[in-house]
Amino acid sequence: MDTKPILQYLGVEPAAPDLSLLEKLIAAYVRRVPWESASRIAARYGGWETYPRWPEVFWRQAQLYGTGGTCFESNGAFLALLRELGYEGYRTINNMGATVGCHTALIILLDGQKWLVDAGLPLYTPLPIDPGAITTRECDLMHYTVRPVGADHYEIERDPHPNRIAFTLIDKPVDARAYHQATTVDYEPGGYFLDRVVINKVIDEQVWRFSSGERPYHLETFVDNQRVDYPLPDDPAAAVAQKFGMEQEIIAAALAALMKG
Repeated sequence: MDTKPILQYLGVEPAAPDLSLLEKLIAAYVRRVPWESASRIAARYGGWETYPRWPEVFWRQAQLYGTGGTCFESNGAFLALLRELGYEGYRTINNMGATVGCHTALIILLDGQKWLVDAGLPLYTPLPIDPGAITTRECDLMHYTVRPVGADHYEIERDPHPNRIAFTLIDKPVDARAYHQATTVDYEPGGYFLDRVVINKVIDEQVWRFSSGERPYHLETFVDNQRVDYPLPDDPAAAVAQKFGMEQEIIAAALAALMKG
């Protein structure tokens, strides 16, 4: 995989694989690549390109169409990029509340320290993992706490956020074959986020969100920790595409596929 166009797309200069570069990469990613389900719905039900969307396809589509993905594809693509840049790390599959095996994340190893990296929630900065202590870290957008709760298990907490506990990290490596199988299954009936178009992205240093599952259609953000909604027309594809920098046809195809049931 050629990293040069990807780094150019993210606006990050090549450098040695250290914590500073890792911070720059994730900060650039969350501001450039959306968390979104439109592309997977359009691929699965709308006839748009192929699926699953493996790393090279993911990055090509991001550059061409402004797309991103949900956690399985996003973290798979981000780990592929990190490994090409010289980082060592592995995939994990984790729980959200009572829902088991629904969320992925990465563990990156730097100088003997484990760092939790998650392009698929996303987490807005890498978080240190210590099995013997609670760790904290913050960035401009969020304050995080990593709380050990059992053998290889950690509660990932965030503030401010209406849902304080983001997920339970299970720090056990998942091999490529199992991860690919889980990603493939996620496109089948019962897969996550195939029933609604959801898009999240950091825009002008604010987190913006759209969900087709919430009516009337609107864009959502938070100002001084208070939710603010901005109404959208009944056919929101153009306005959503413009806001998030995505290809309008993909959003329209996803919404149309959902209307067909």
